[in-house]
Amino acid sequence: MIIGRQKEKEILDRLLKSPQAEFVTIYGRRRVGKTFLIREHYSKNIVFDFTGSMDTSTSIQLYNFYNELNRVNQKDNTGKLPNNWSEAFKLLTDFLYSFKKHKGKIVVFIDELPWLDKPKSGFLQALQYFWNQHGSKMKNLIFVTCGSAASWIIQKLLKSKGGLYNRVTQRIELKPFSLSETEAFFAYKNLKFTQYQIIQLYMVTGGIPFYLNFIKNGKSVQQAIDELCFEEGGLLTNEFKPLYQSLFKNADYHIEIIRVLAKHHNGLSRKQLLEKTNIPKGGTFSRVIDHLLDCGFMKALPSIDKKAKDSTFKINDFYSLFYLKFIEGNIVSRKNTWQSLANSANFASWSGYAFEIIWLNHQENIHASLGISGVYTKVNSWRFAGNDEIAGVQVDLVIERNDGIIHLCEAKFTNSEYTLAKEYTGKLRQKRAAFEYITKTKKSVVTTLLTTYPANRNSYYNEEIHSEVSMDALFHKGI
Repeated sequence: MIIGRQKEKEILDRLLKSPQAEFVTIYGRRRVGKTFLIREHYSKNIVFDFTGSMDTSTSIQLYNFYNELNRVNQKDNTGKLPNNWSEAFKLLTDFLYSFKKHKGKIVVFIDELPWLDKPKSGFLQALQYFWNQHGSKMKNLIFVTCGSAASWIIQKLLKSKGGLYNRVTQRIELKPFSLSETEAFFAYKNLKFTQYQIIQLYMVTGGIPFYLNFIKNGKSVQQAIDELCFEEGGLLTNEFKPLYQSLFKNADYHIEIIRVLAKHHNGLSRKQLLEKTNIPKGGTFSRVIDHLLDCGFMKALPSIDKKAKDSTFKINDFYSLFYLKFIEGNIVSRKNTWQSLANSANFASWSGYAFEIIWLNHQENIHASLGISGVYTKVNSWRFAGNDEIAGVQVDLVIERNDGIIHLCEAKFTNSEYTLAKEYTGKLRQKRAAFEYITKTKKSVVTTLLTTYPANRNSYYNEEIHSEVSMDALFHKGI
């Protein structure tokens, strides 16, 4: 059963009714469920399903392709093995023409496409010829390509300037589960967690279905995290480096940027990132940045200050942040490790930052709760370095509405209702005043709280807080 993915399923269903050939590309982070979605939803339509292999020679890839095609074509392996991808796609073409009179759509699914594109393999050229000469003319064909290396998909297919220019008819970026989908997944598996507990697990797993599937029934949140992250052989104990190495060639630069961002919760500008890493300036640095953004490991928040030259880059992968903060360097197989770490000083800073990232990735839920879903908005960050007159200040999430209001959002992760103190209320007021003075905005600037449990509405709350969005809003379905 496919949990959630309602928008994606609607797209795939619509393609089954299309009167033309469809070239579909689905991409997203490793372990996010791309292959599962296609194989399950198109299980009755797939006539050929092939997966590329990582770090495998072209000759072996061709051998595997040939054997899979013979298997579905019900032929033995006595024919001639293709010498190149042009010959391999000719065999596929001949096979597909046998479905010329077939009623309804047929689906060809090639998974991990980037792994097939070896240097001098001729794969892309063969794919171009296949689609342009044959596939695009087969009105009953849905040709689905998939890959975790999102940057390859984007550059080679979606932004192709060659023979595949503008050939993709449907793109699907598959993102991690939202919190509502995570809640539905746990309900399907009969796992009993409260919304607060689900958020805790989400801050470790990031809503990656493959990770969530290893959480066992009858375990507490702390036990589940210990089993995943701190036990010998735990799924996430040593997932960090293989995760990046499977997606990027020469992944050391990608890992270096993630390590730096994990230490700077307020984010860094492009210039600051360049200064704090050993990555060569120019094309290499820009390419690594694009890779991390394309694959969802990093997020770029533009500044509301139009004079600013740079966006603020922040880490956007929950598991990477958790690994670098807690797993790396800790003794594996020590019992109740997370129970101990969850009471450490690092927990407060990590959980607060991870909670902010959750809100950044559930912006539509904030808008719905504030009643502004129908209002045009821009989501930004804002920082001021400070001067002799005004101290430095930063707001990680700024919602600028087209109807004359700007929300300065403050996220607070607590295990009970949050109570504003006099001193903190003063800081919020000063931050708002600094924002108004420095940006010279003519819009109304208000403070919005993003909380787990609704805050205590004391006199300080009533004095400064304009609106509040609690964790219930994060679990609203259909957003």
